[in-house]
Amino acid sequence: MADPVPTRVWWQRTDVLLAIGVIVIVLMLIIPIPAMLLDFFLAVSFALALITLITVLYMKKASDLSVFPSLLLISTVFRLAVNVSSTRLILLQGPTFKGKIIRAFGEFVVGGNYVVGIIIFLILIAVQFIVITKGATRVSEVAARFTLDAMPGKQMAIDADVSAGLITEEEAIHKRTEIQREADFYGAMDGASKFVQGDVKVGLLITAINIVGGLVIGMAMRGESIQSAAQTYITLAVGDGLVAQIPSLMMSTATGIIVTRAASHDDLGTELTTQLLRQPRTLFIGAGFLLFLAVLPGFAKIPLVVLASILAAMGIYFRRGAQLGVTPEELKPRKEKEEAARGPESVVGLLQIDPIALEIGYNLIPLVDPDQGGDLLERVTMIRRQSAIELGLIFPPIRIRDNMKLAPNAYSIKIKGVEVGKGDIKMGKYLAMNPGTVEEKIEGEETVEPAFGLPAIWIDEENRQRAERLGYTVVDAPSVIATHLTEVIKSYASEVLGRQDVQTLVNSLSTDYSTVVKEVKDAGATIGDVQKVLKGLLREGVSIRDLVTIMETIADYFPTMKDHDELIELVRQALSRQICQQFSDDEKKIPVITLSKEVEEEIKNSIIDTERGKRFAMEPGSQKKLLESITEQGAKIRQKGMKPVFLTSPEVRSLFRSIVSNVIPNAAVLSSFEIVPDIRLEAVGTIAFSLSEESV
Repeated sequence: MADPVPTRVWWQRTDVLLAIGVIVIVLMLIIPIPAMLLDFFLAVSFALALITLITVLYMKKASDLSVFPSLLLISTVFRLAVNVSSTRLILLQGPTFKGKIIRAFGEFVVGGNYVVGIIIFLILIAVQFIVITKGATRVSEVAARFTLDAMPGKQMAIDADVSAGLITEEEAIHKRTEIQREADFYGAMDGASKFVQGDVKVGLLITAINIVGGLVIGMAMRGESIQSAAQTYITLAVGDGLVAQIPSLMMSTATGIIVTRAASHDDLGTELTTQLLRQPRTLFIGAGFLLFLAVLPGFAKIPLVVLASILAAMGIYFRRGAQLGVTPEELKPRKEKEEAARGPESVVGLLQIDPIALEIGYNLIPLVDPDQGGDLLERVTMIRRQSAIELGLIFPPIRIRDNMKLAPNAYSIKIKGVEVGKGDIKMGKYLAMNPGTVEEKIEGEETVEPAFGLPAIWIDEENRQRAERLGYTVVDAPSVIATHLTEVIKSYASEVLGRQDVQTLVNSLSTDYSTVVKEVKDAGATIGDVQKVLKGLLREGVSIRDLVTIMETIADYFPTMKDHDELIELVRQALSRQICQQFSDDEKKIPVITLSKEVEEEIKNSIIDTERGKRFAMEPGSQKKLLESITEQGAKIRQKGMKPVFLTSPEVRSLFRSIVSNVIPNAAVLSSFEIVPDIRLEAVGTIAFSLSEESV
């Protein structure tokens, strides 16, 4: 049975209470309320405004109180509803009005002098409308505009941080949500600030109506003298206006504070203390100026001397470094920091080498600058994700930085600090490549495509559509770099895979397949053994995404087989369906280049066992013929637009792969044990010592 949903007491049902409160506000505009209830609502208005103002002072950033625009609207409507109710009672009851809070403001606060009350009320209205409300409204408009304009740049900066590995995907999602909330908040505040303007205007209008209406009712309907009516109704109207405008002033101040705290990182009190009093010399200067004023004749000496003494004492206190909020690191003497910076620990970070790095010349910086429309960072992020899906390897962050030593249009791809690929980019141009079917030549600068070494042409924008119509493959500059980087990642994935990466993969696998991981450990295989197997698979372009099958095979055979090369062959056979799918077409057919019996026998006879494993020792003449035959057959297959795939027996597959890699680095070598039953093989060539032998 499901657990019963816990019930909440009435005061915890905030949604219901809010709905009831809104209904009460609407009823207050229609139904008269007694003076006692009016005093209660006036007190609620004061408390709500005060709590809101104090909350804003303690906020660290504006979006922490994202409900503020709605709160501002509700409080404004509530205050106006109370104002309407008080106006009704004042006009109906006149001299017998029993509202204690309004009478206290009208009689005690302004001393019962309605002229003074009117002056104070008008000054209060002027301060709120001309200074606070108008300034807050302007800041809201500007903040909303700049926040929305900066939103795309902030989003791109987050993507750049993810690509550079500075933050994780979860942190990026959180930052994007914060940016969206901030934009929504300032957009809402742009409109909500108009509520405050309207509140001030309506408050002034209601007060005027109270005075005029009270005088008319008092003299015309109740027969009061003009002096008596003025004393009663103006005093009550001013008291009512002050009671309404003081909470409104607090809400206006809160609005101004919340929209002006754009670059805040702490509450207002802490920031005022740390920033305003950061320089003790300003306190000493202020104290000296106050003492100078105290010496001048006619000035109040005691207050000036006391205040100057306080400022001087604060300056001495803060100069000793005892100010609030300063971290112990900031309080260290400057000499210690400089000595620490010169110490050997400061160069440790310089010794680290990035697993993968992309260096660019200064002319290529716009490609990675989001402000200039560059999208290379986004492409790098997609490359990492796609490579993780295809190879099953979580690649480390790819560092992108400018290198002034490179040519302006050049880029360099490095693996562990060593350059493995480079190229030149023509900014503003497109690279057109002939797939082999285009006969008409297009005008441009001839070059070589850096990823595959294919002949290509740099063309201008106006020739792009014509080149595409002719059949050329046309790509832009960022795509050239992205393609080259993708091929480098695939080619050097085995070198990037470290033992810590393997440990991370094993740890993630142990969550759902703890038994498999335990069996591998019980079989005596270490992280280093698993790494050698995974590196062997990646070296030949085999994905390690099916880590469960790989680990199960290691657990099965490692107790009796310690040779990593043979273990890799067994793992490949366990992944045979995956490998066949990688090289087969839609008809489940794999075009392969086979080995003649003579070649296979020669390779088998050339295998010698050493202390470091099996080695290949073929007679130089035969080896030369073998390499020539491999080169010839590989060239024929490439001319047909296919990738060379060689088929051998299991005994020679590994050694033949090492031979082929010297002349055709990206070729695939399969063994007959890796072919699943539903795959059909098509022989398209044969490797033989006699170059005149015809292809099958």
